[in-house]
Amino acid sequence: MFDVKKIEDTNLMENPVIAQMSKYNHEQLLFCNDNATGLKAIIAVHNTVLGPALGGTRMWAYANEMDALTDVLRLSRGMTYKNSISGLNLGGGKAVIIGDARTMKSEALMRRFGKFVNSLAGKYITAEDVGIGTADMVYVNMETNHVVGLPGKSGDPSPVTAHGVYVGMKACAKEQFGSDSLTGKKIVVQGVGHVGEYLVKALVAEHAEVYISDIHEPTLQRIAHESGAHIVGLNEIYDIDMDIYAPCALGATINDDTLSRLKCSIIAGAANNQLQQEDIHGRLVMEKGIIYAPDFALNAGGVINCYSEVKGLSSEWAMGKAEEIYNTIGNIVKRSKSENIPTYQIANKMAEERIESIGKVKLPL
Repeated sequence: MFDVKKIEDTNLMENPVIAQMSKYNHEQLLFCNDNATGLKAIIAVHNTVLGPALGGTRMWAYANEMDALTDVLRLSRGMTYKNSISGLNLGGGKAVIIGDARTMKSEALMRRFGKFVNSLAGKYITAEDVGIGTADMVYVNMETNHVVGLPGKSGDPSPVTAHGVYVGMKACAKEQFGSDSLTGKKIVVQGVGHVGEYLVKALVAEHAEVYISDIHEPTLQRIAHESGAHIVGLNEIYDIDMDIYAPCALGATINDDTLSRLKCSIIAGAANNQLQQEDIHGRLVMEKGIIYAPDFALNAGGVINCYSEVKGLSSEWAMGKAEEIYNTIGNIVKRSKSENIPTYQIANKMAEERIESIGKVKLPL
């Protein structure tokens, strides 16, 4: 994965791994390798000021290990902010397993991953993410108790995540259009996995005009048939005249290329790290008059669902807590307009303020 000799001969602060950890202010990285099962994974613990780091495990066929590292660092940092802005007593962490989730997963691989999670002694709590389902978490749970999203408990967090995205999208609509009704609005959902599918159902139920795109053709065809949504091509979606763009697959789809093509008034979706470069594209979105719902605030329903399992709270509590995303997004957008600051910066400030405040409470006497 990395040239150990080269790393040993290099000053630690010049090491690209240490440099990236320092850039995002991470506490800990755990590199996991097991030749017997084929497991190659990275667990990132970003911040534990508010509590143990909770964040899902993603399985993806990354082009290389450095891409996986960059992803897990950004995702875990996003979890810290997500948990903080949602008022949860949790820190932020994330894990990525490198490989094709459709062909490489096995009981042995997931259980071996569970052993690595367990080695962190509760500092990191895992759950489902892209490429990982509740059945996989059952295998992880055989080796560690530091796992949520299990069948018979809080279960699949996708419905709660989708509901939070849906109500947050309505909050954006109220600010942009004067009404939070989505009836008749042209909405493009990019990615119809677990969360995207539930979001499509909610939008169709409100009589929005829904367009969908996904790399997995069988899923795309099924959802289009069941919901009546219109299918569009993977690249075509950026050129459609639309009211709302809802990225619900992988991140970085808001970039130089897409922003020159997107014809929308709102960006509100479930994907993480939607802005390829926050400082550049977050401001460009604002300058274009587009309301951007910061992803970690909008898609917090999943971690809210997981928190309910950690604390033994009901599914009704989780759905009620996800409803609060409407007000959170509304407040972010209002502050952004009044302060003339991009929405992602407002959301970051709100999350950082809570971490700083609670950090003072936890200082030793």
